Amino acid sequence: MLEEARTRTRNLQARMKELGIPKAVFTDESSIAYLAGFWGYLGIEFGRPTMLVVPADDDPVVITPLMESEMVGEMTWVGDIRKWEDAGQNTWGRALSDALGPDPSGIWVERMSIPAIVRNYIDACYPSIPLRDVGPVLGAQRMIKSELEITIMKQAGEVAGAMMAAAHGSLKVGAREYESALAVIDAGTRKAAGFLTDKGWERFVSPMIHNLQVLQSGKDTSMVHRRASVKAYQRADPVYFCFCNMAQFKQYKLGFDRMFHVAEVTDDAARVQQAAIDAQQAAIAAIRPGIQAQEVAEAANEVYAERGYETGYRTGRSIGVAYLEAPELKAGDETVLRPGMTFAVDGGISIDGVTAGRIGDSVVVTETGCEYLTSYPRELLVTDS
Repeated sequence: MLEEARTRTRNLQARMKELGIPKAVFTDESSIAYLAGFWGYLGIEFGRPTMLVVPADDDPVVITPLMESEMVGEMTWVGDIRKWEDAGQNTWGRALSDALGPDPSGIWVERMSIPAIVRNYIDACYPSIPLRDVGPVLGAQRMIKSELEITIMKQAGEVAGAMMAAAHGSLKVGAREYESALAVIDAGTRKAAGFLTDKGWERFVSPMIHNLQVLQSGKDTSMVHRRASVKAYQRADPVYFCFCNMAQFKQYKLGFDRMFHVAEVTDDAARVQQAAIDAQQAAIAAIRPGIQAQEVAEAANEVYAERGYETGYRTGRSIGVAYLEAPELKAGDETVLRPGMTFAVDGGISIDGVTAGRIGDSVVVTETGCEYLTSYPRELLVTDS
């Protein structure tokens, strides 16, 4: 993993030289993990910036809080680690200024994700130097996944499959939403742990599945991104599980969703869910090298229109070390698909206050089409009790 991260950084530096980018500051956790191979667990929300400064023609610099520096030093291949402290003169601002130099010819940042605290500091210290966006440059590099990345994402798919099986098994009349969430966390954590060792870099990778479970049931199923509550399931309830902020392994994130129905399914709910499944399957069938991202969305939208539904959802998004990468499977995105791109592909219909139909999988584009990274039956799912 670390050797690949080193190679990615060297490739980025070569591209920076081609584009005339002298120095870039990365503040997004996913970018730092992609290039430097490490990540923290307490970040900017605690006012604790971690940064990676990448010059085009010199070694990169990691800037990290002193208290996390020992762990960071073990996790990264980068040799120049500059520590900062909360009090005194050794601040993160001084460390950043030292890494940038007194008169940089240009500063490139991740404009869409740079924390305000860092942006404000750079603006104050370098008022005459315009900030430019390095995000699209790294984003283009991250579009095509390596063999190692795809292997990790397939492992993440197995973790997600264990989570979904546990979700399915938790459903019965009278059970509560939070109980399903606990079952998901337990099953996913145990599956992830099975892929890890306590040696070397891997000993810093936590198997723990975390984040609040996106779970909607009954009439609340139409409320997108609702979280698990103490609500009890009733007979014929639709229940939706979204793992898009939970199905991950070694920082690689997947999209994965399924809809279940408790003990029985009404005709109306079945009709909505089948339309979502068919739309998703039409989109996946369209995926192959050489077509535009928007054409995948068009395939799904044709199914929605045929069934009399409208949807405001995009059909999918690129995935990797971030939840959302480029390109997106939606109208207007003309990016041409290539082998090695990875996507979460969704089918989604909401009927406010009544029901919904949803399904989601992750895939990798191959030379001839695509291959699933996630696996669970893609059909109307009704529990036994």
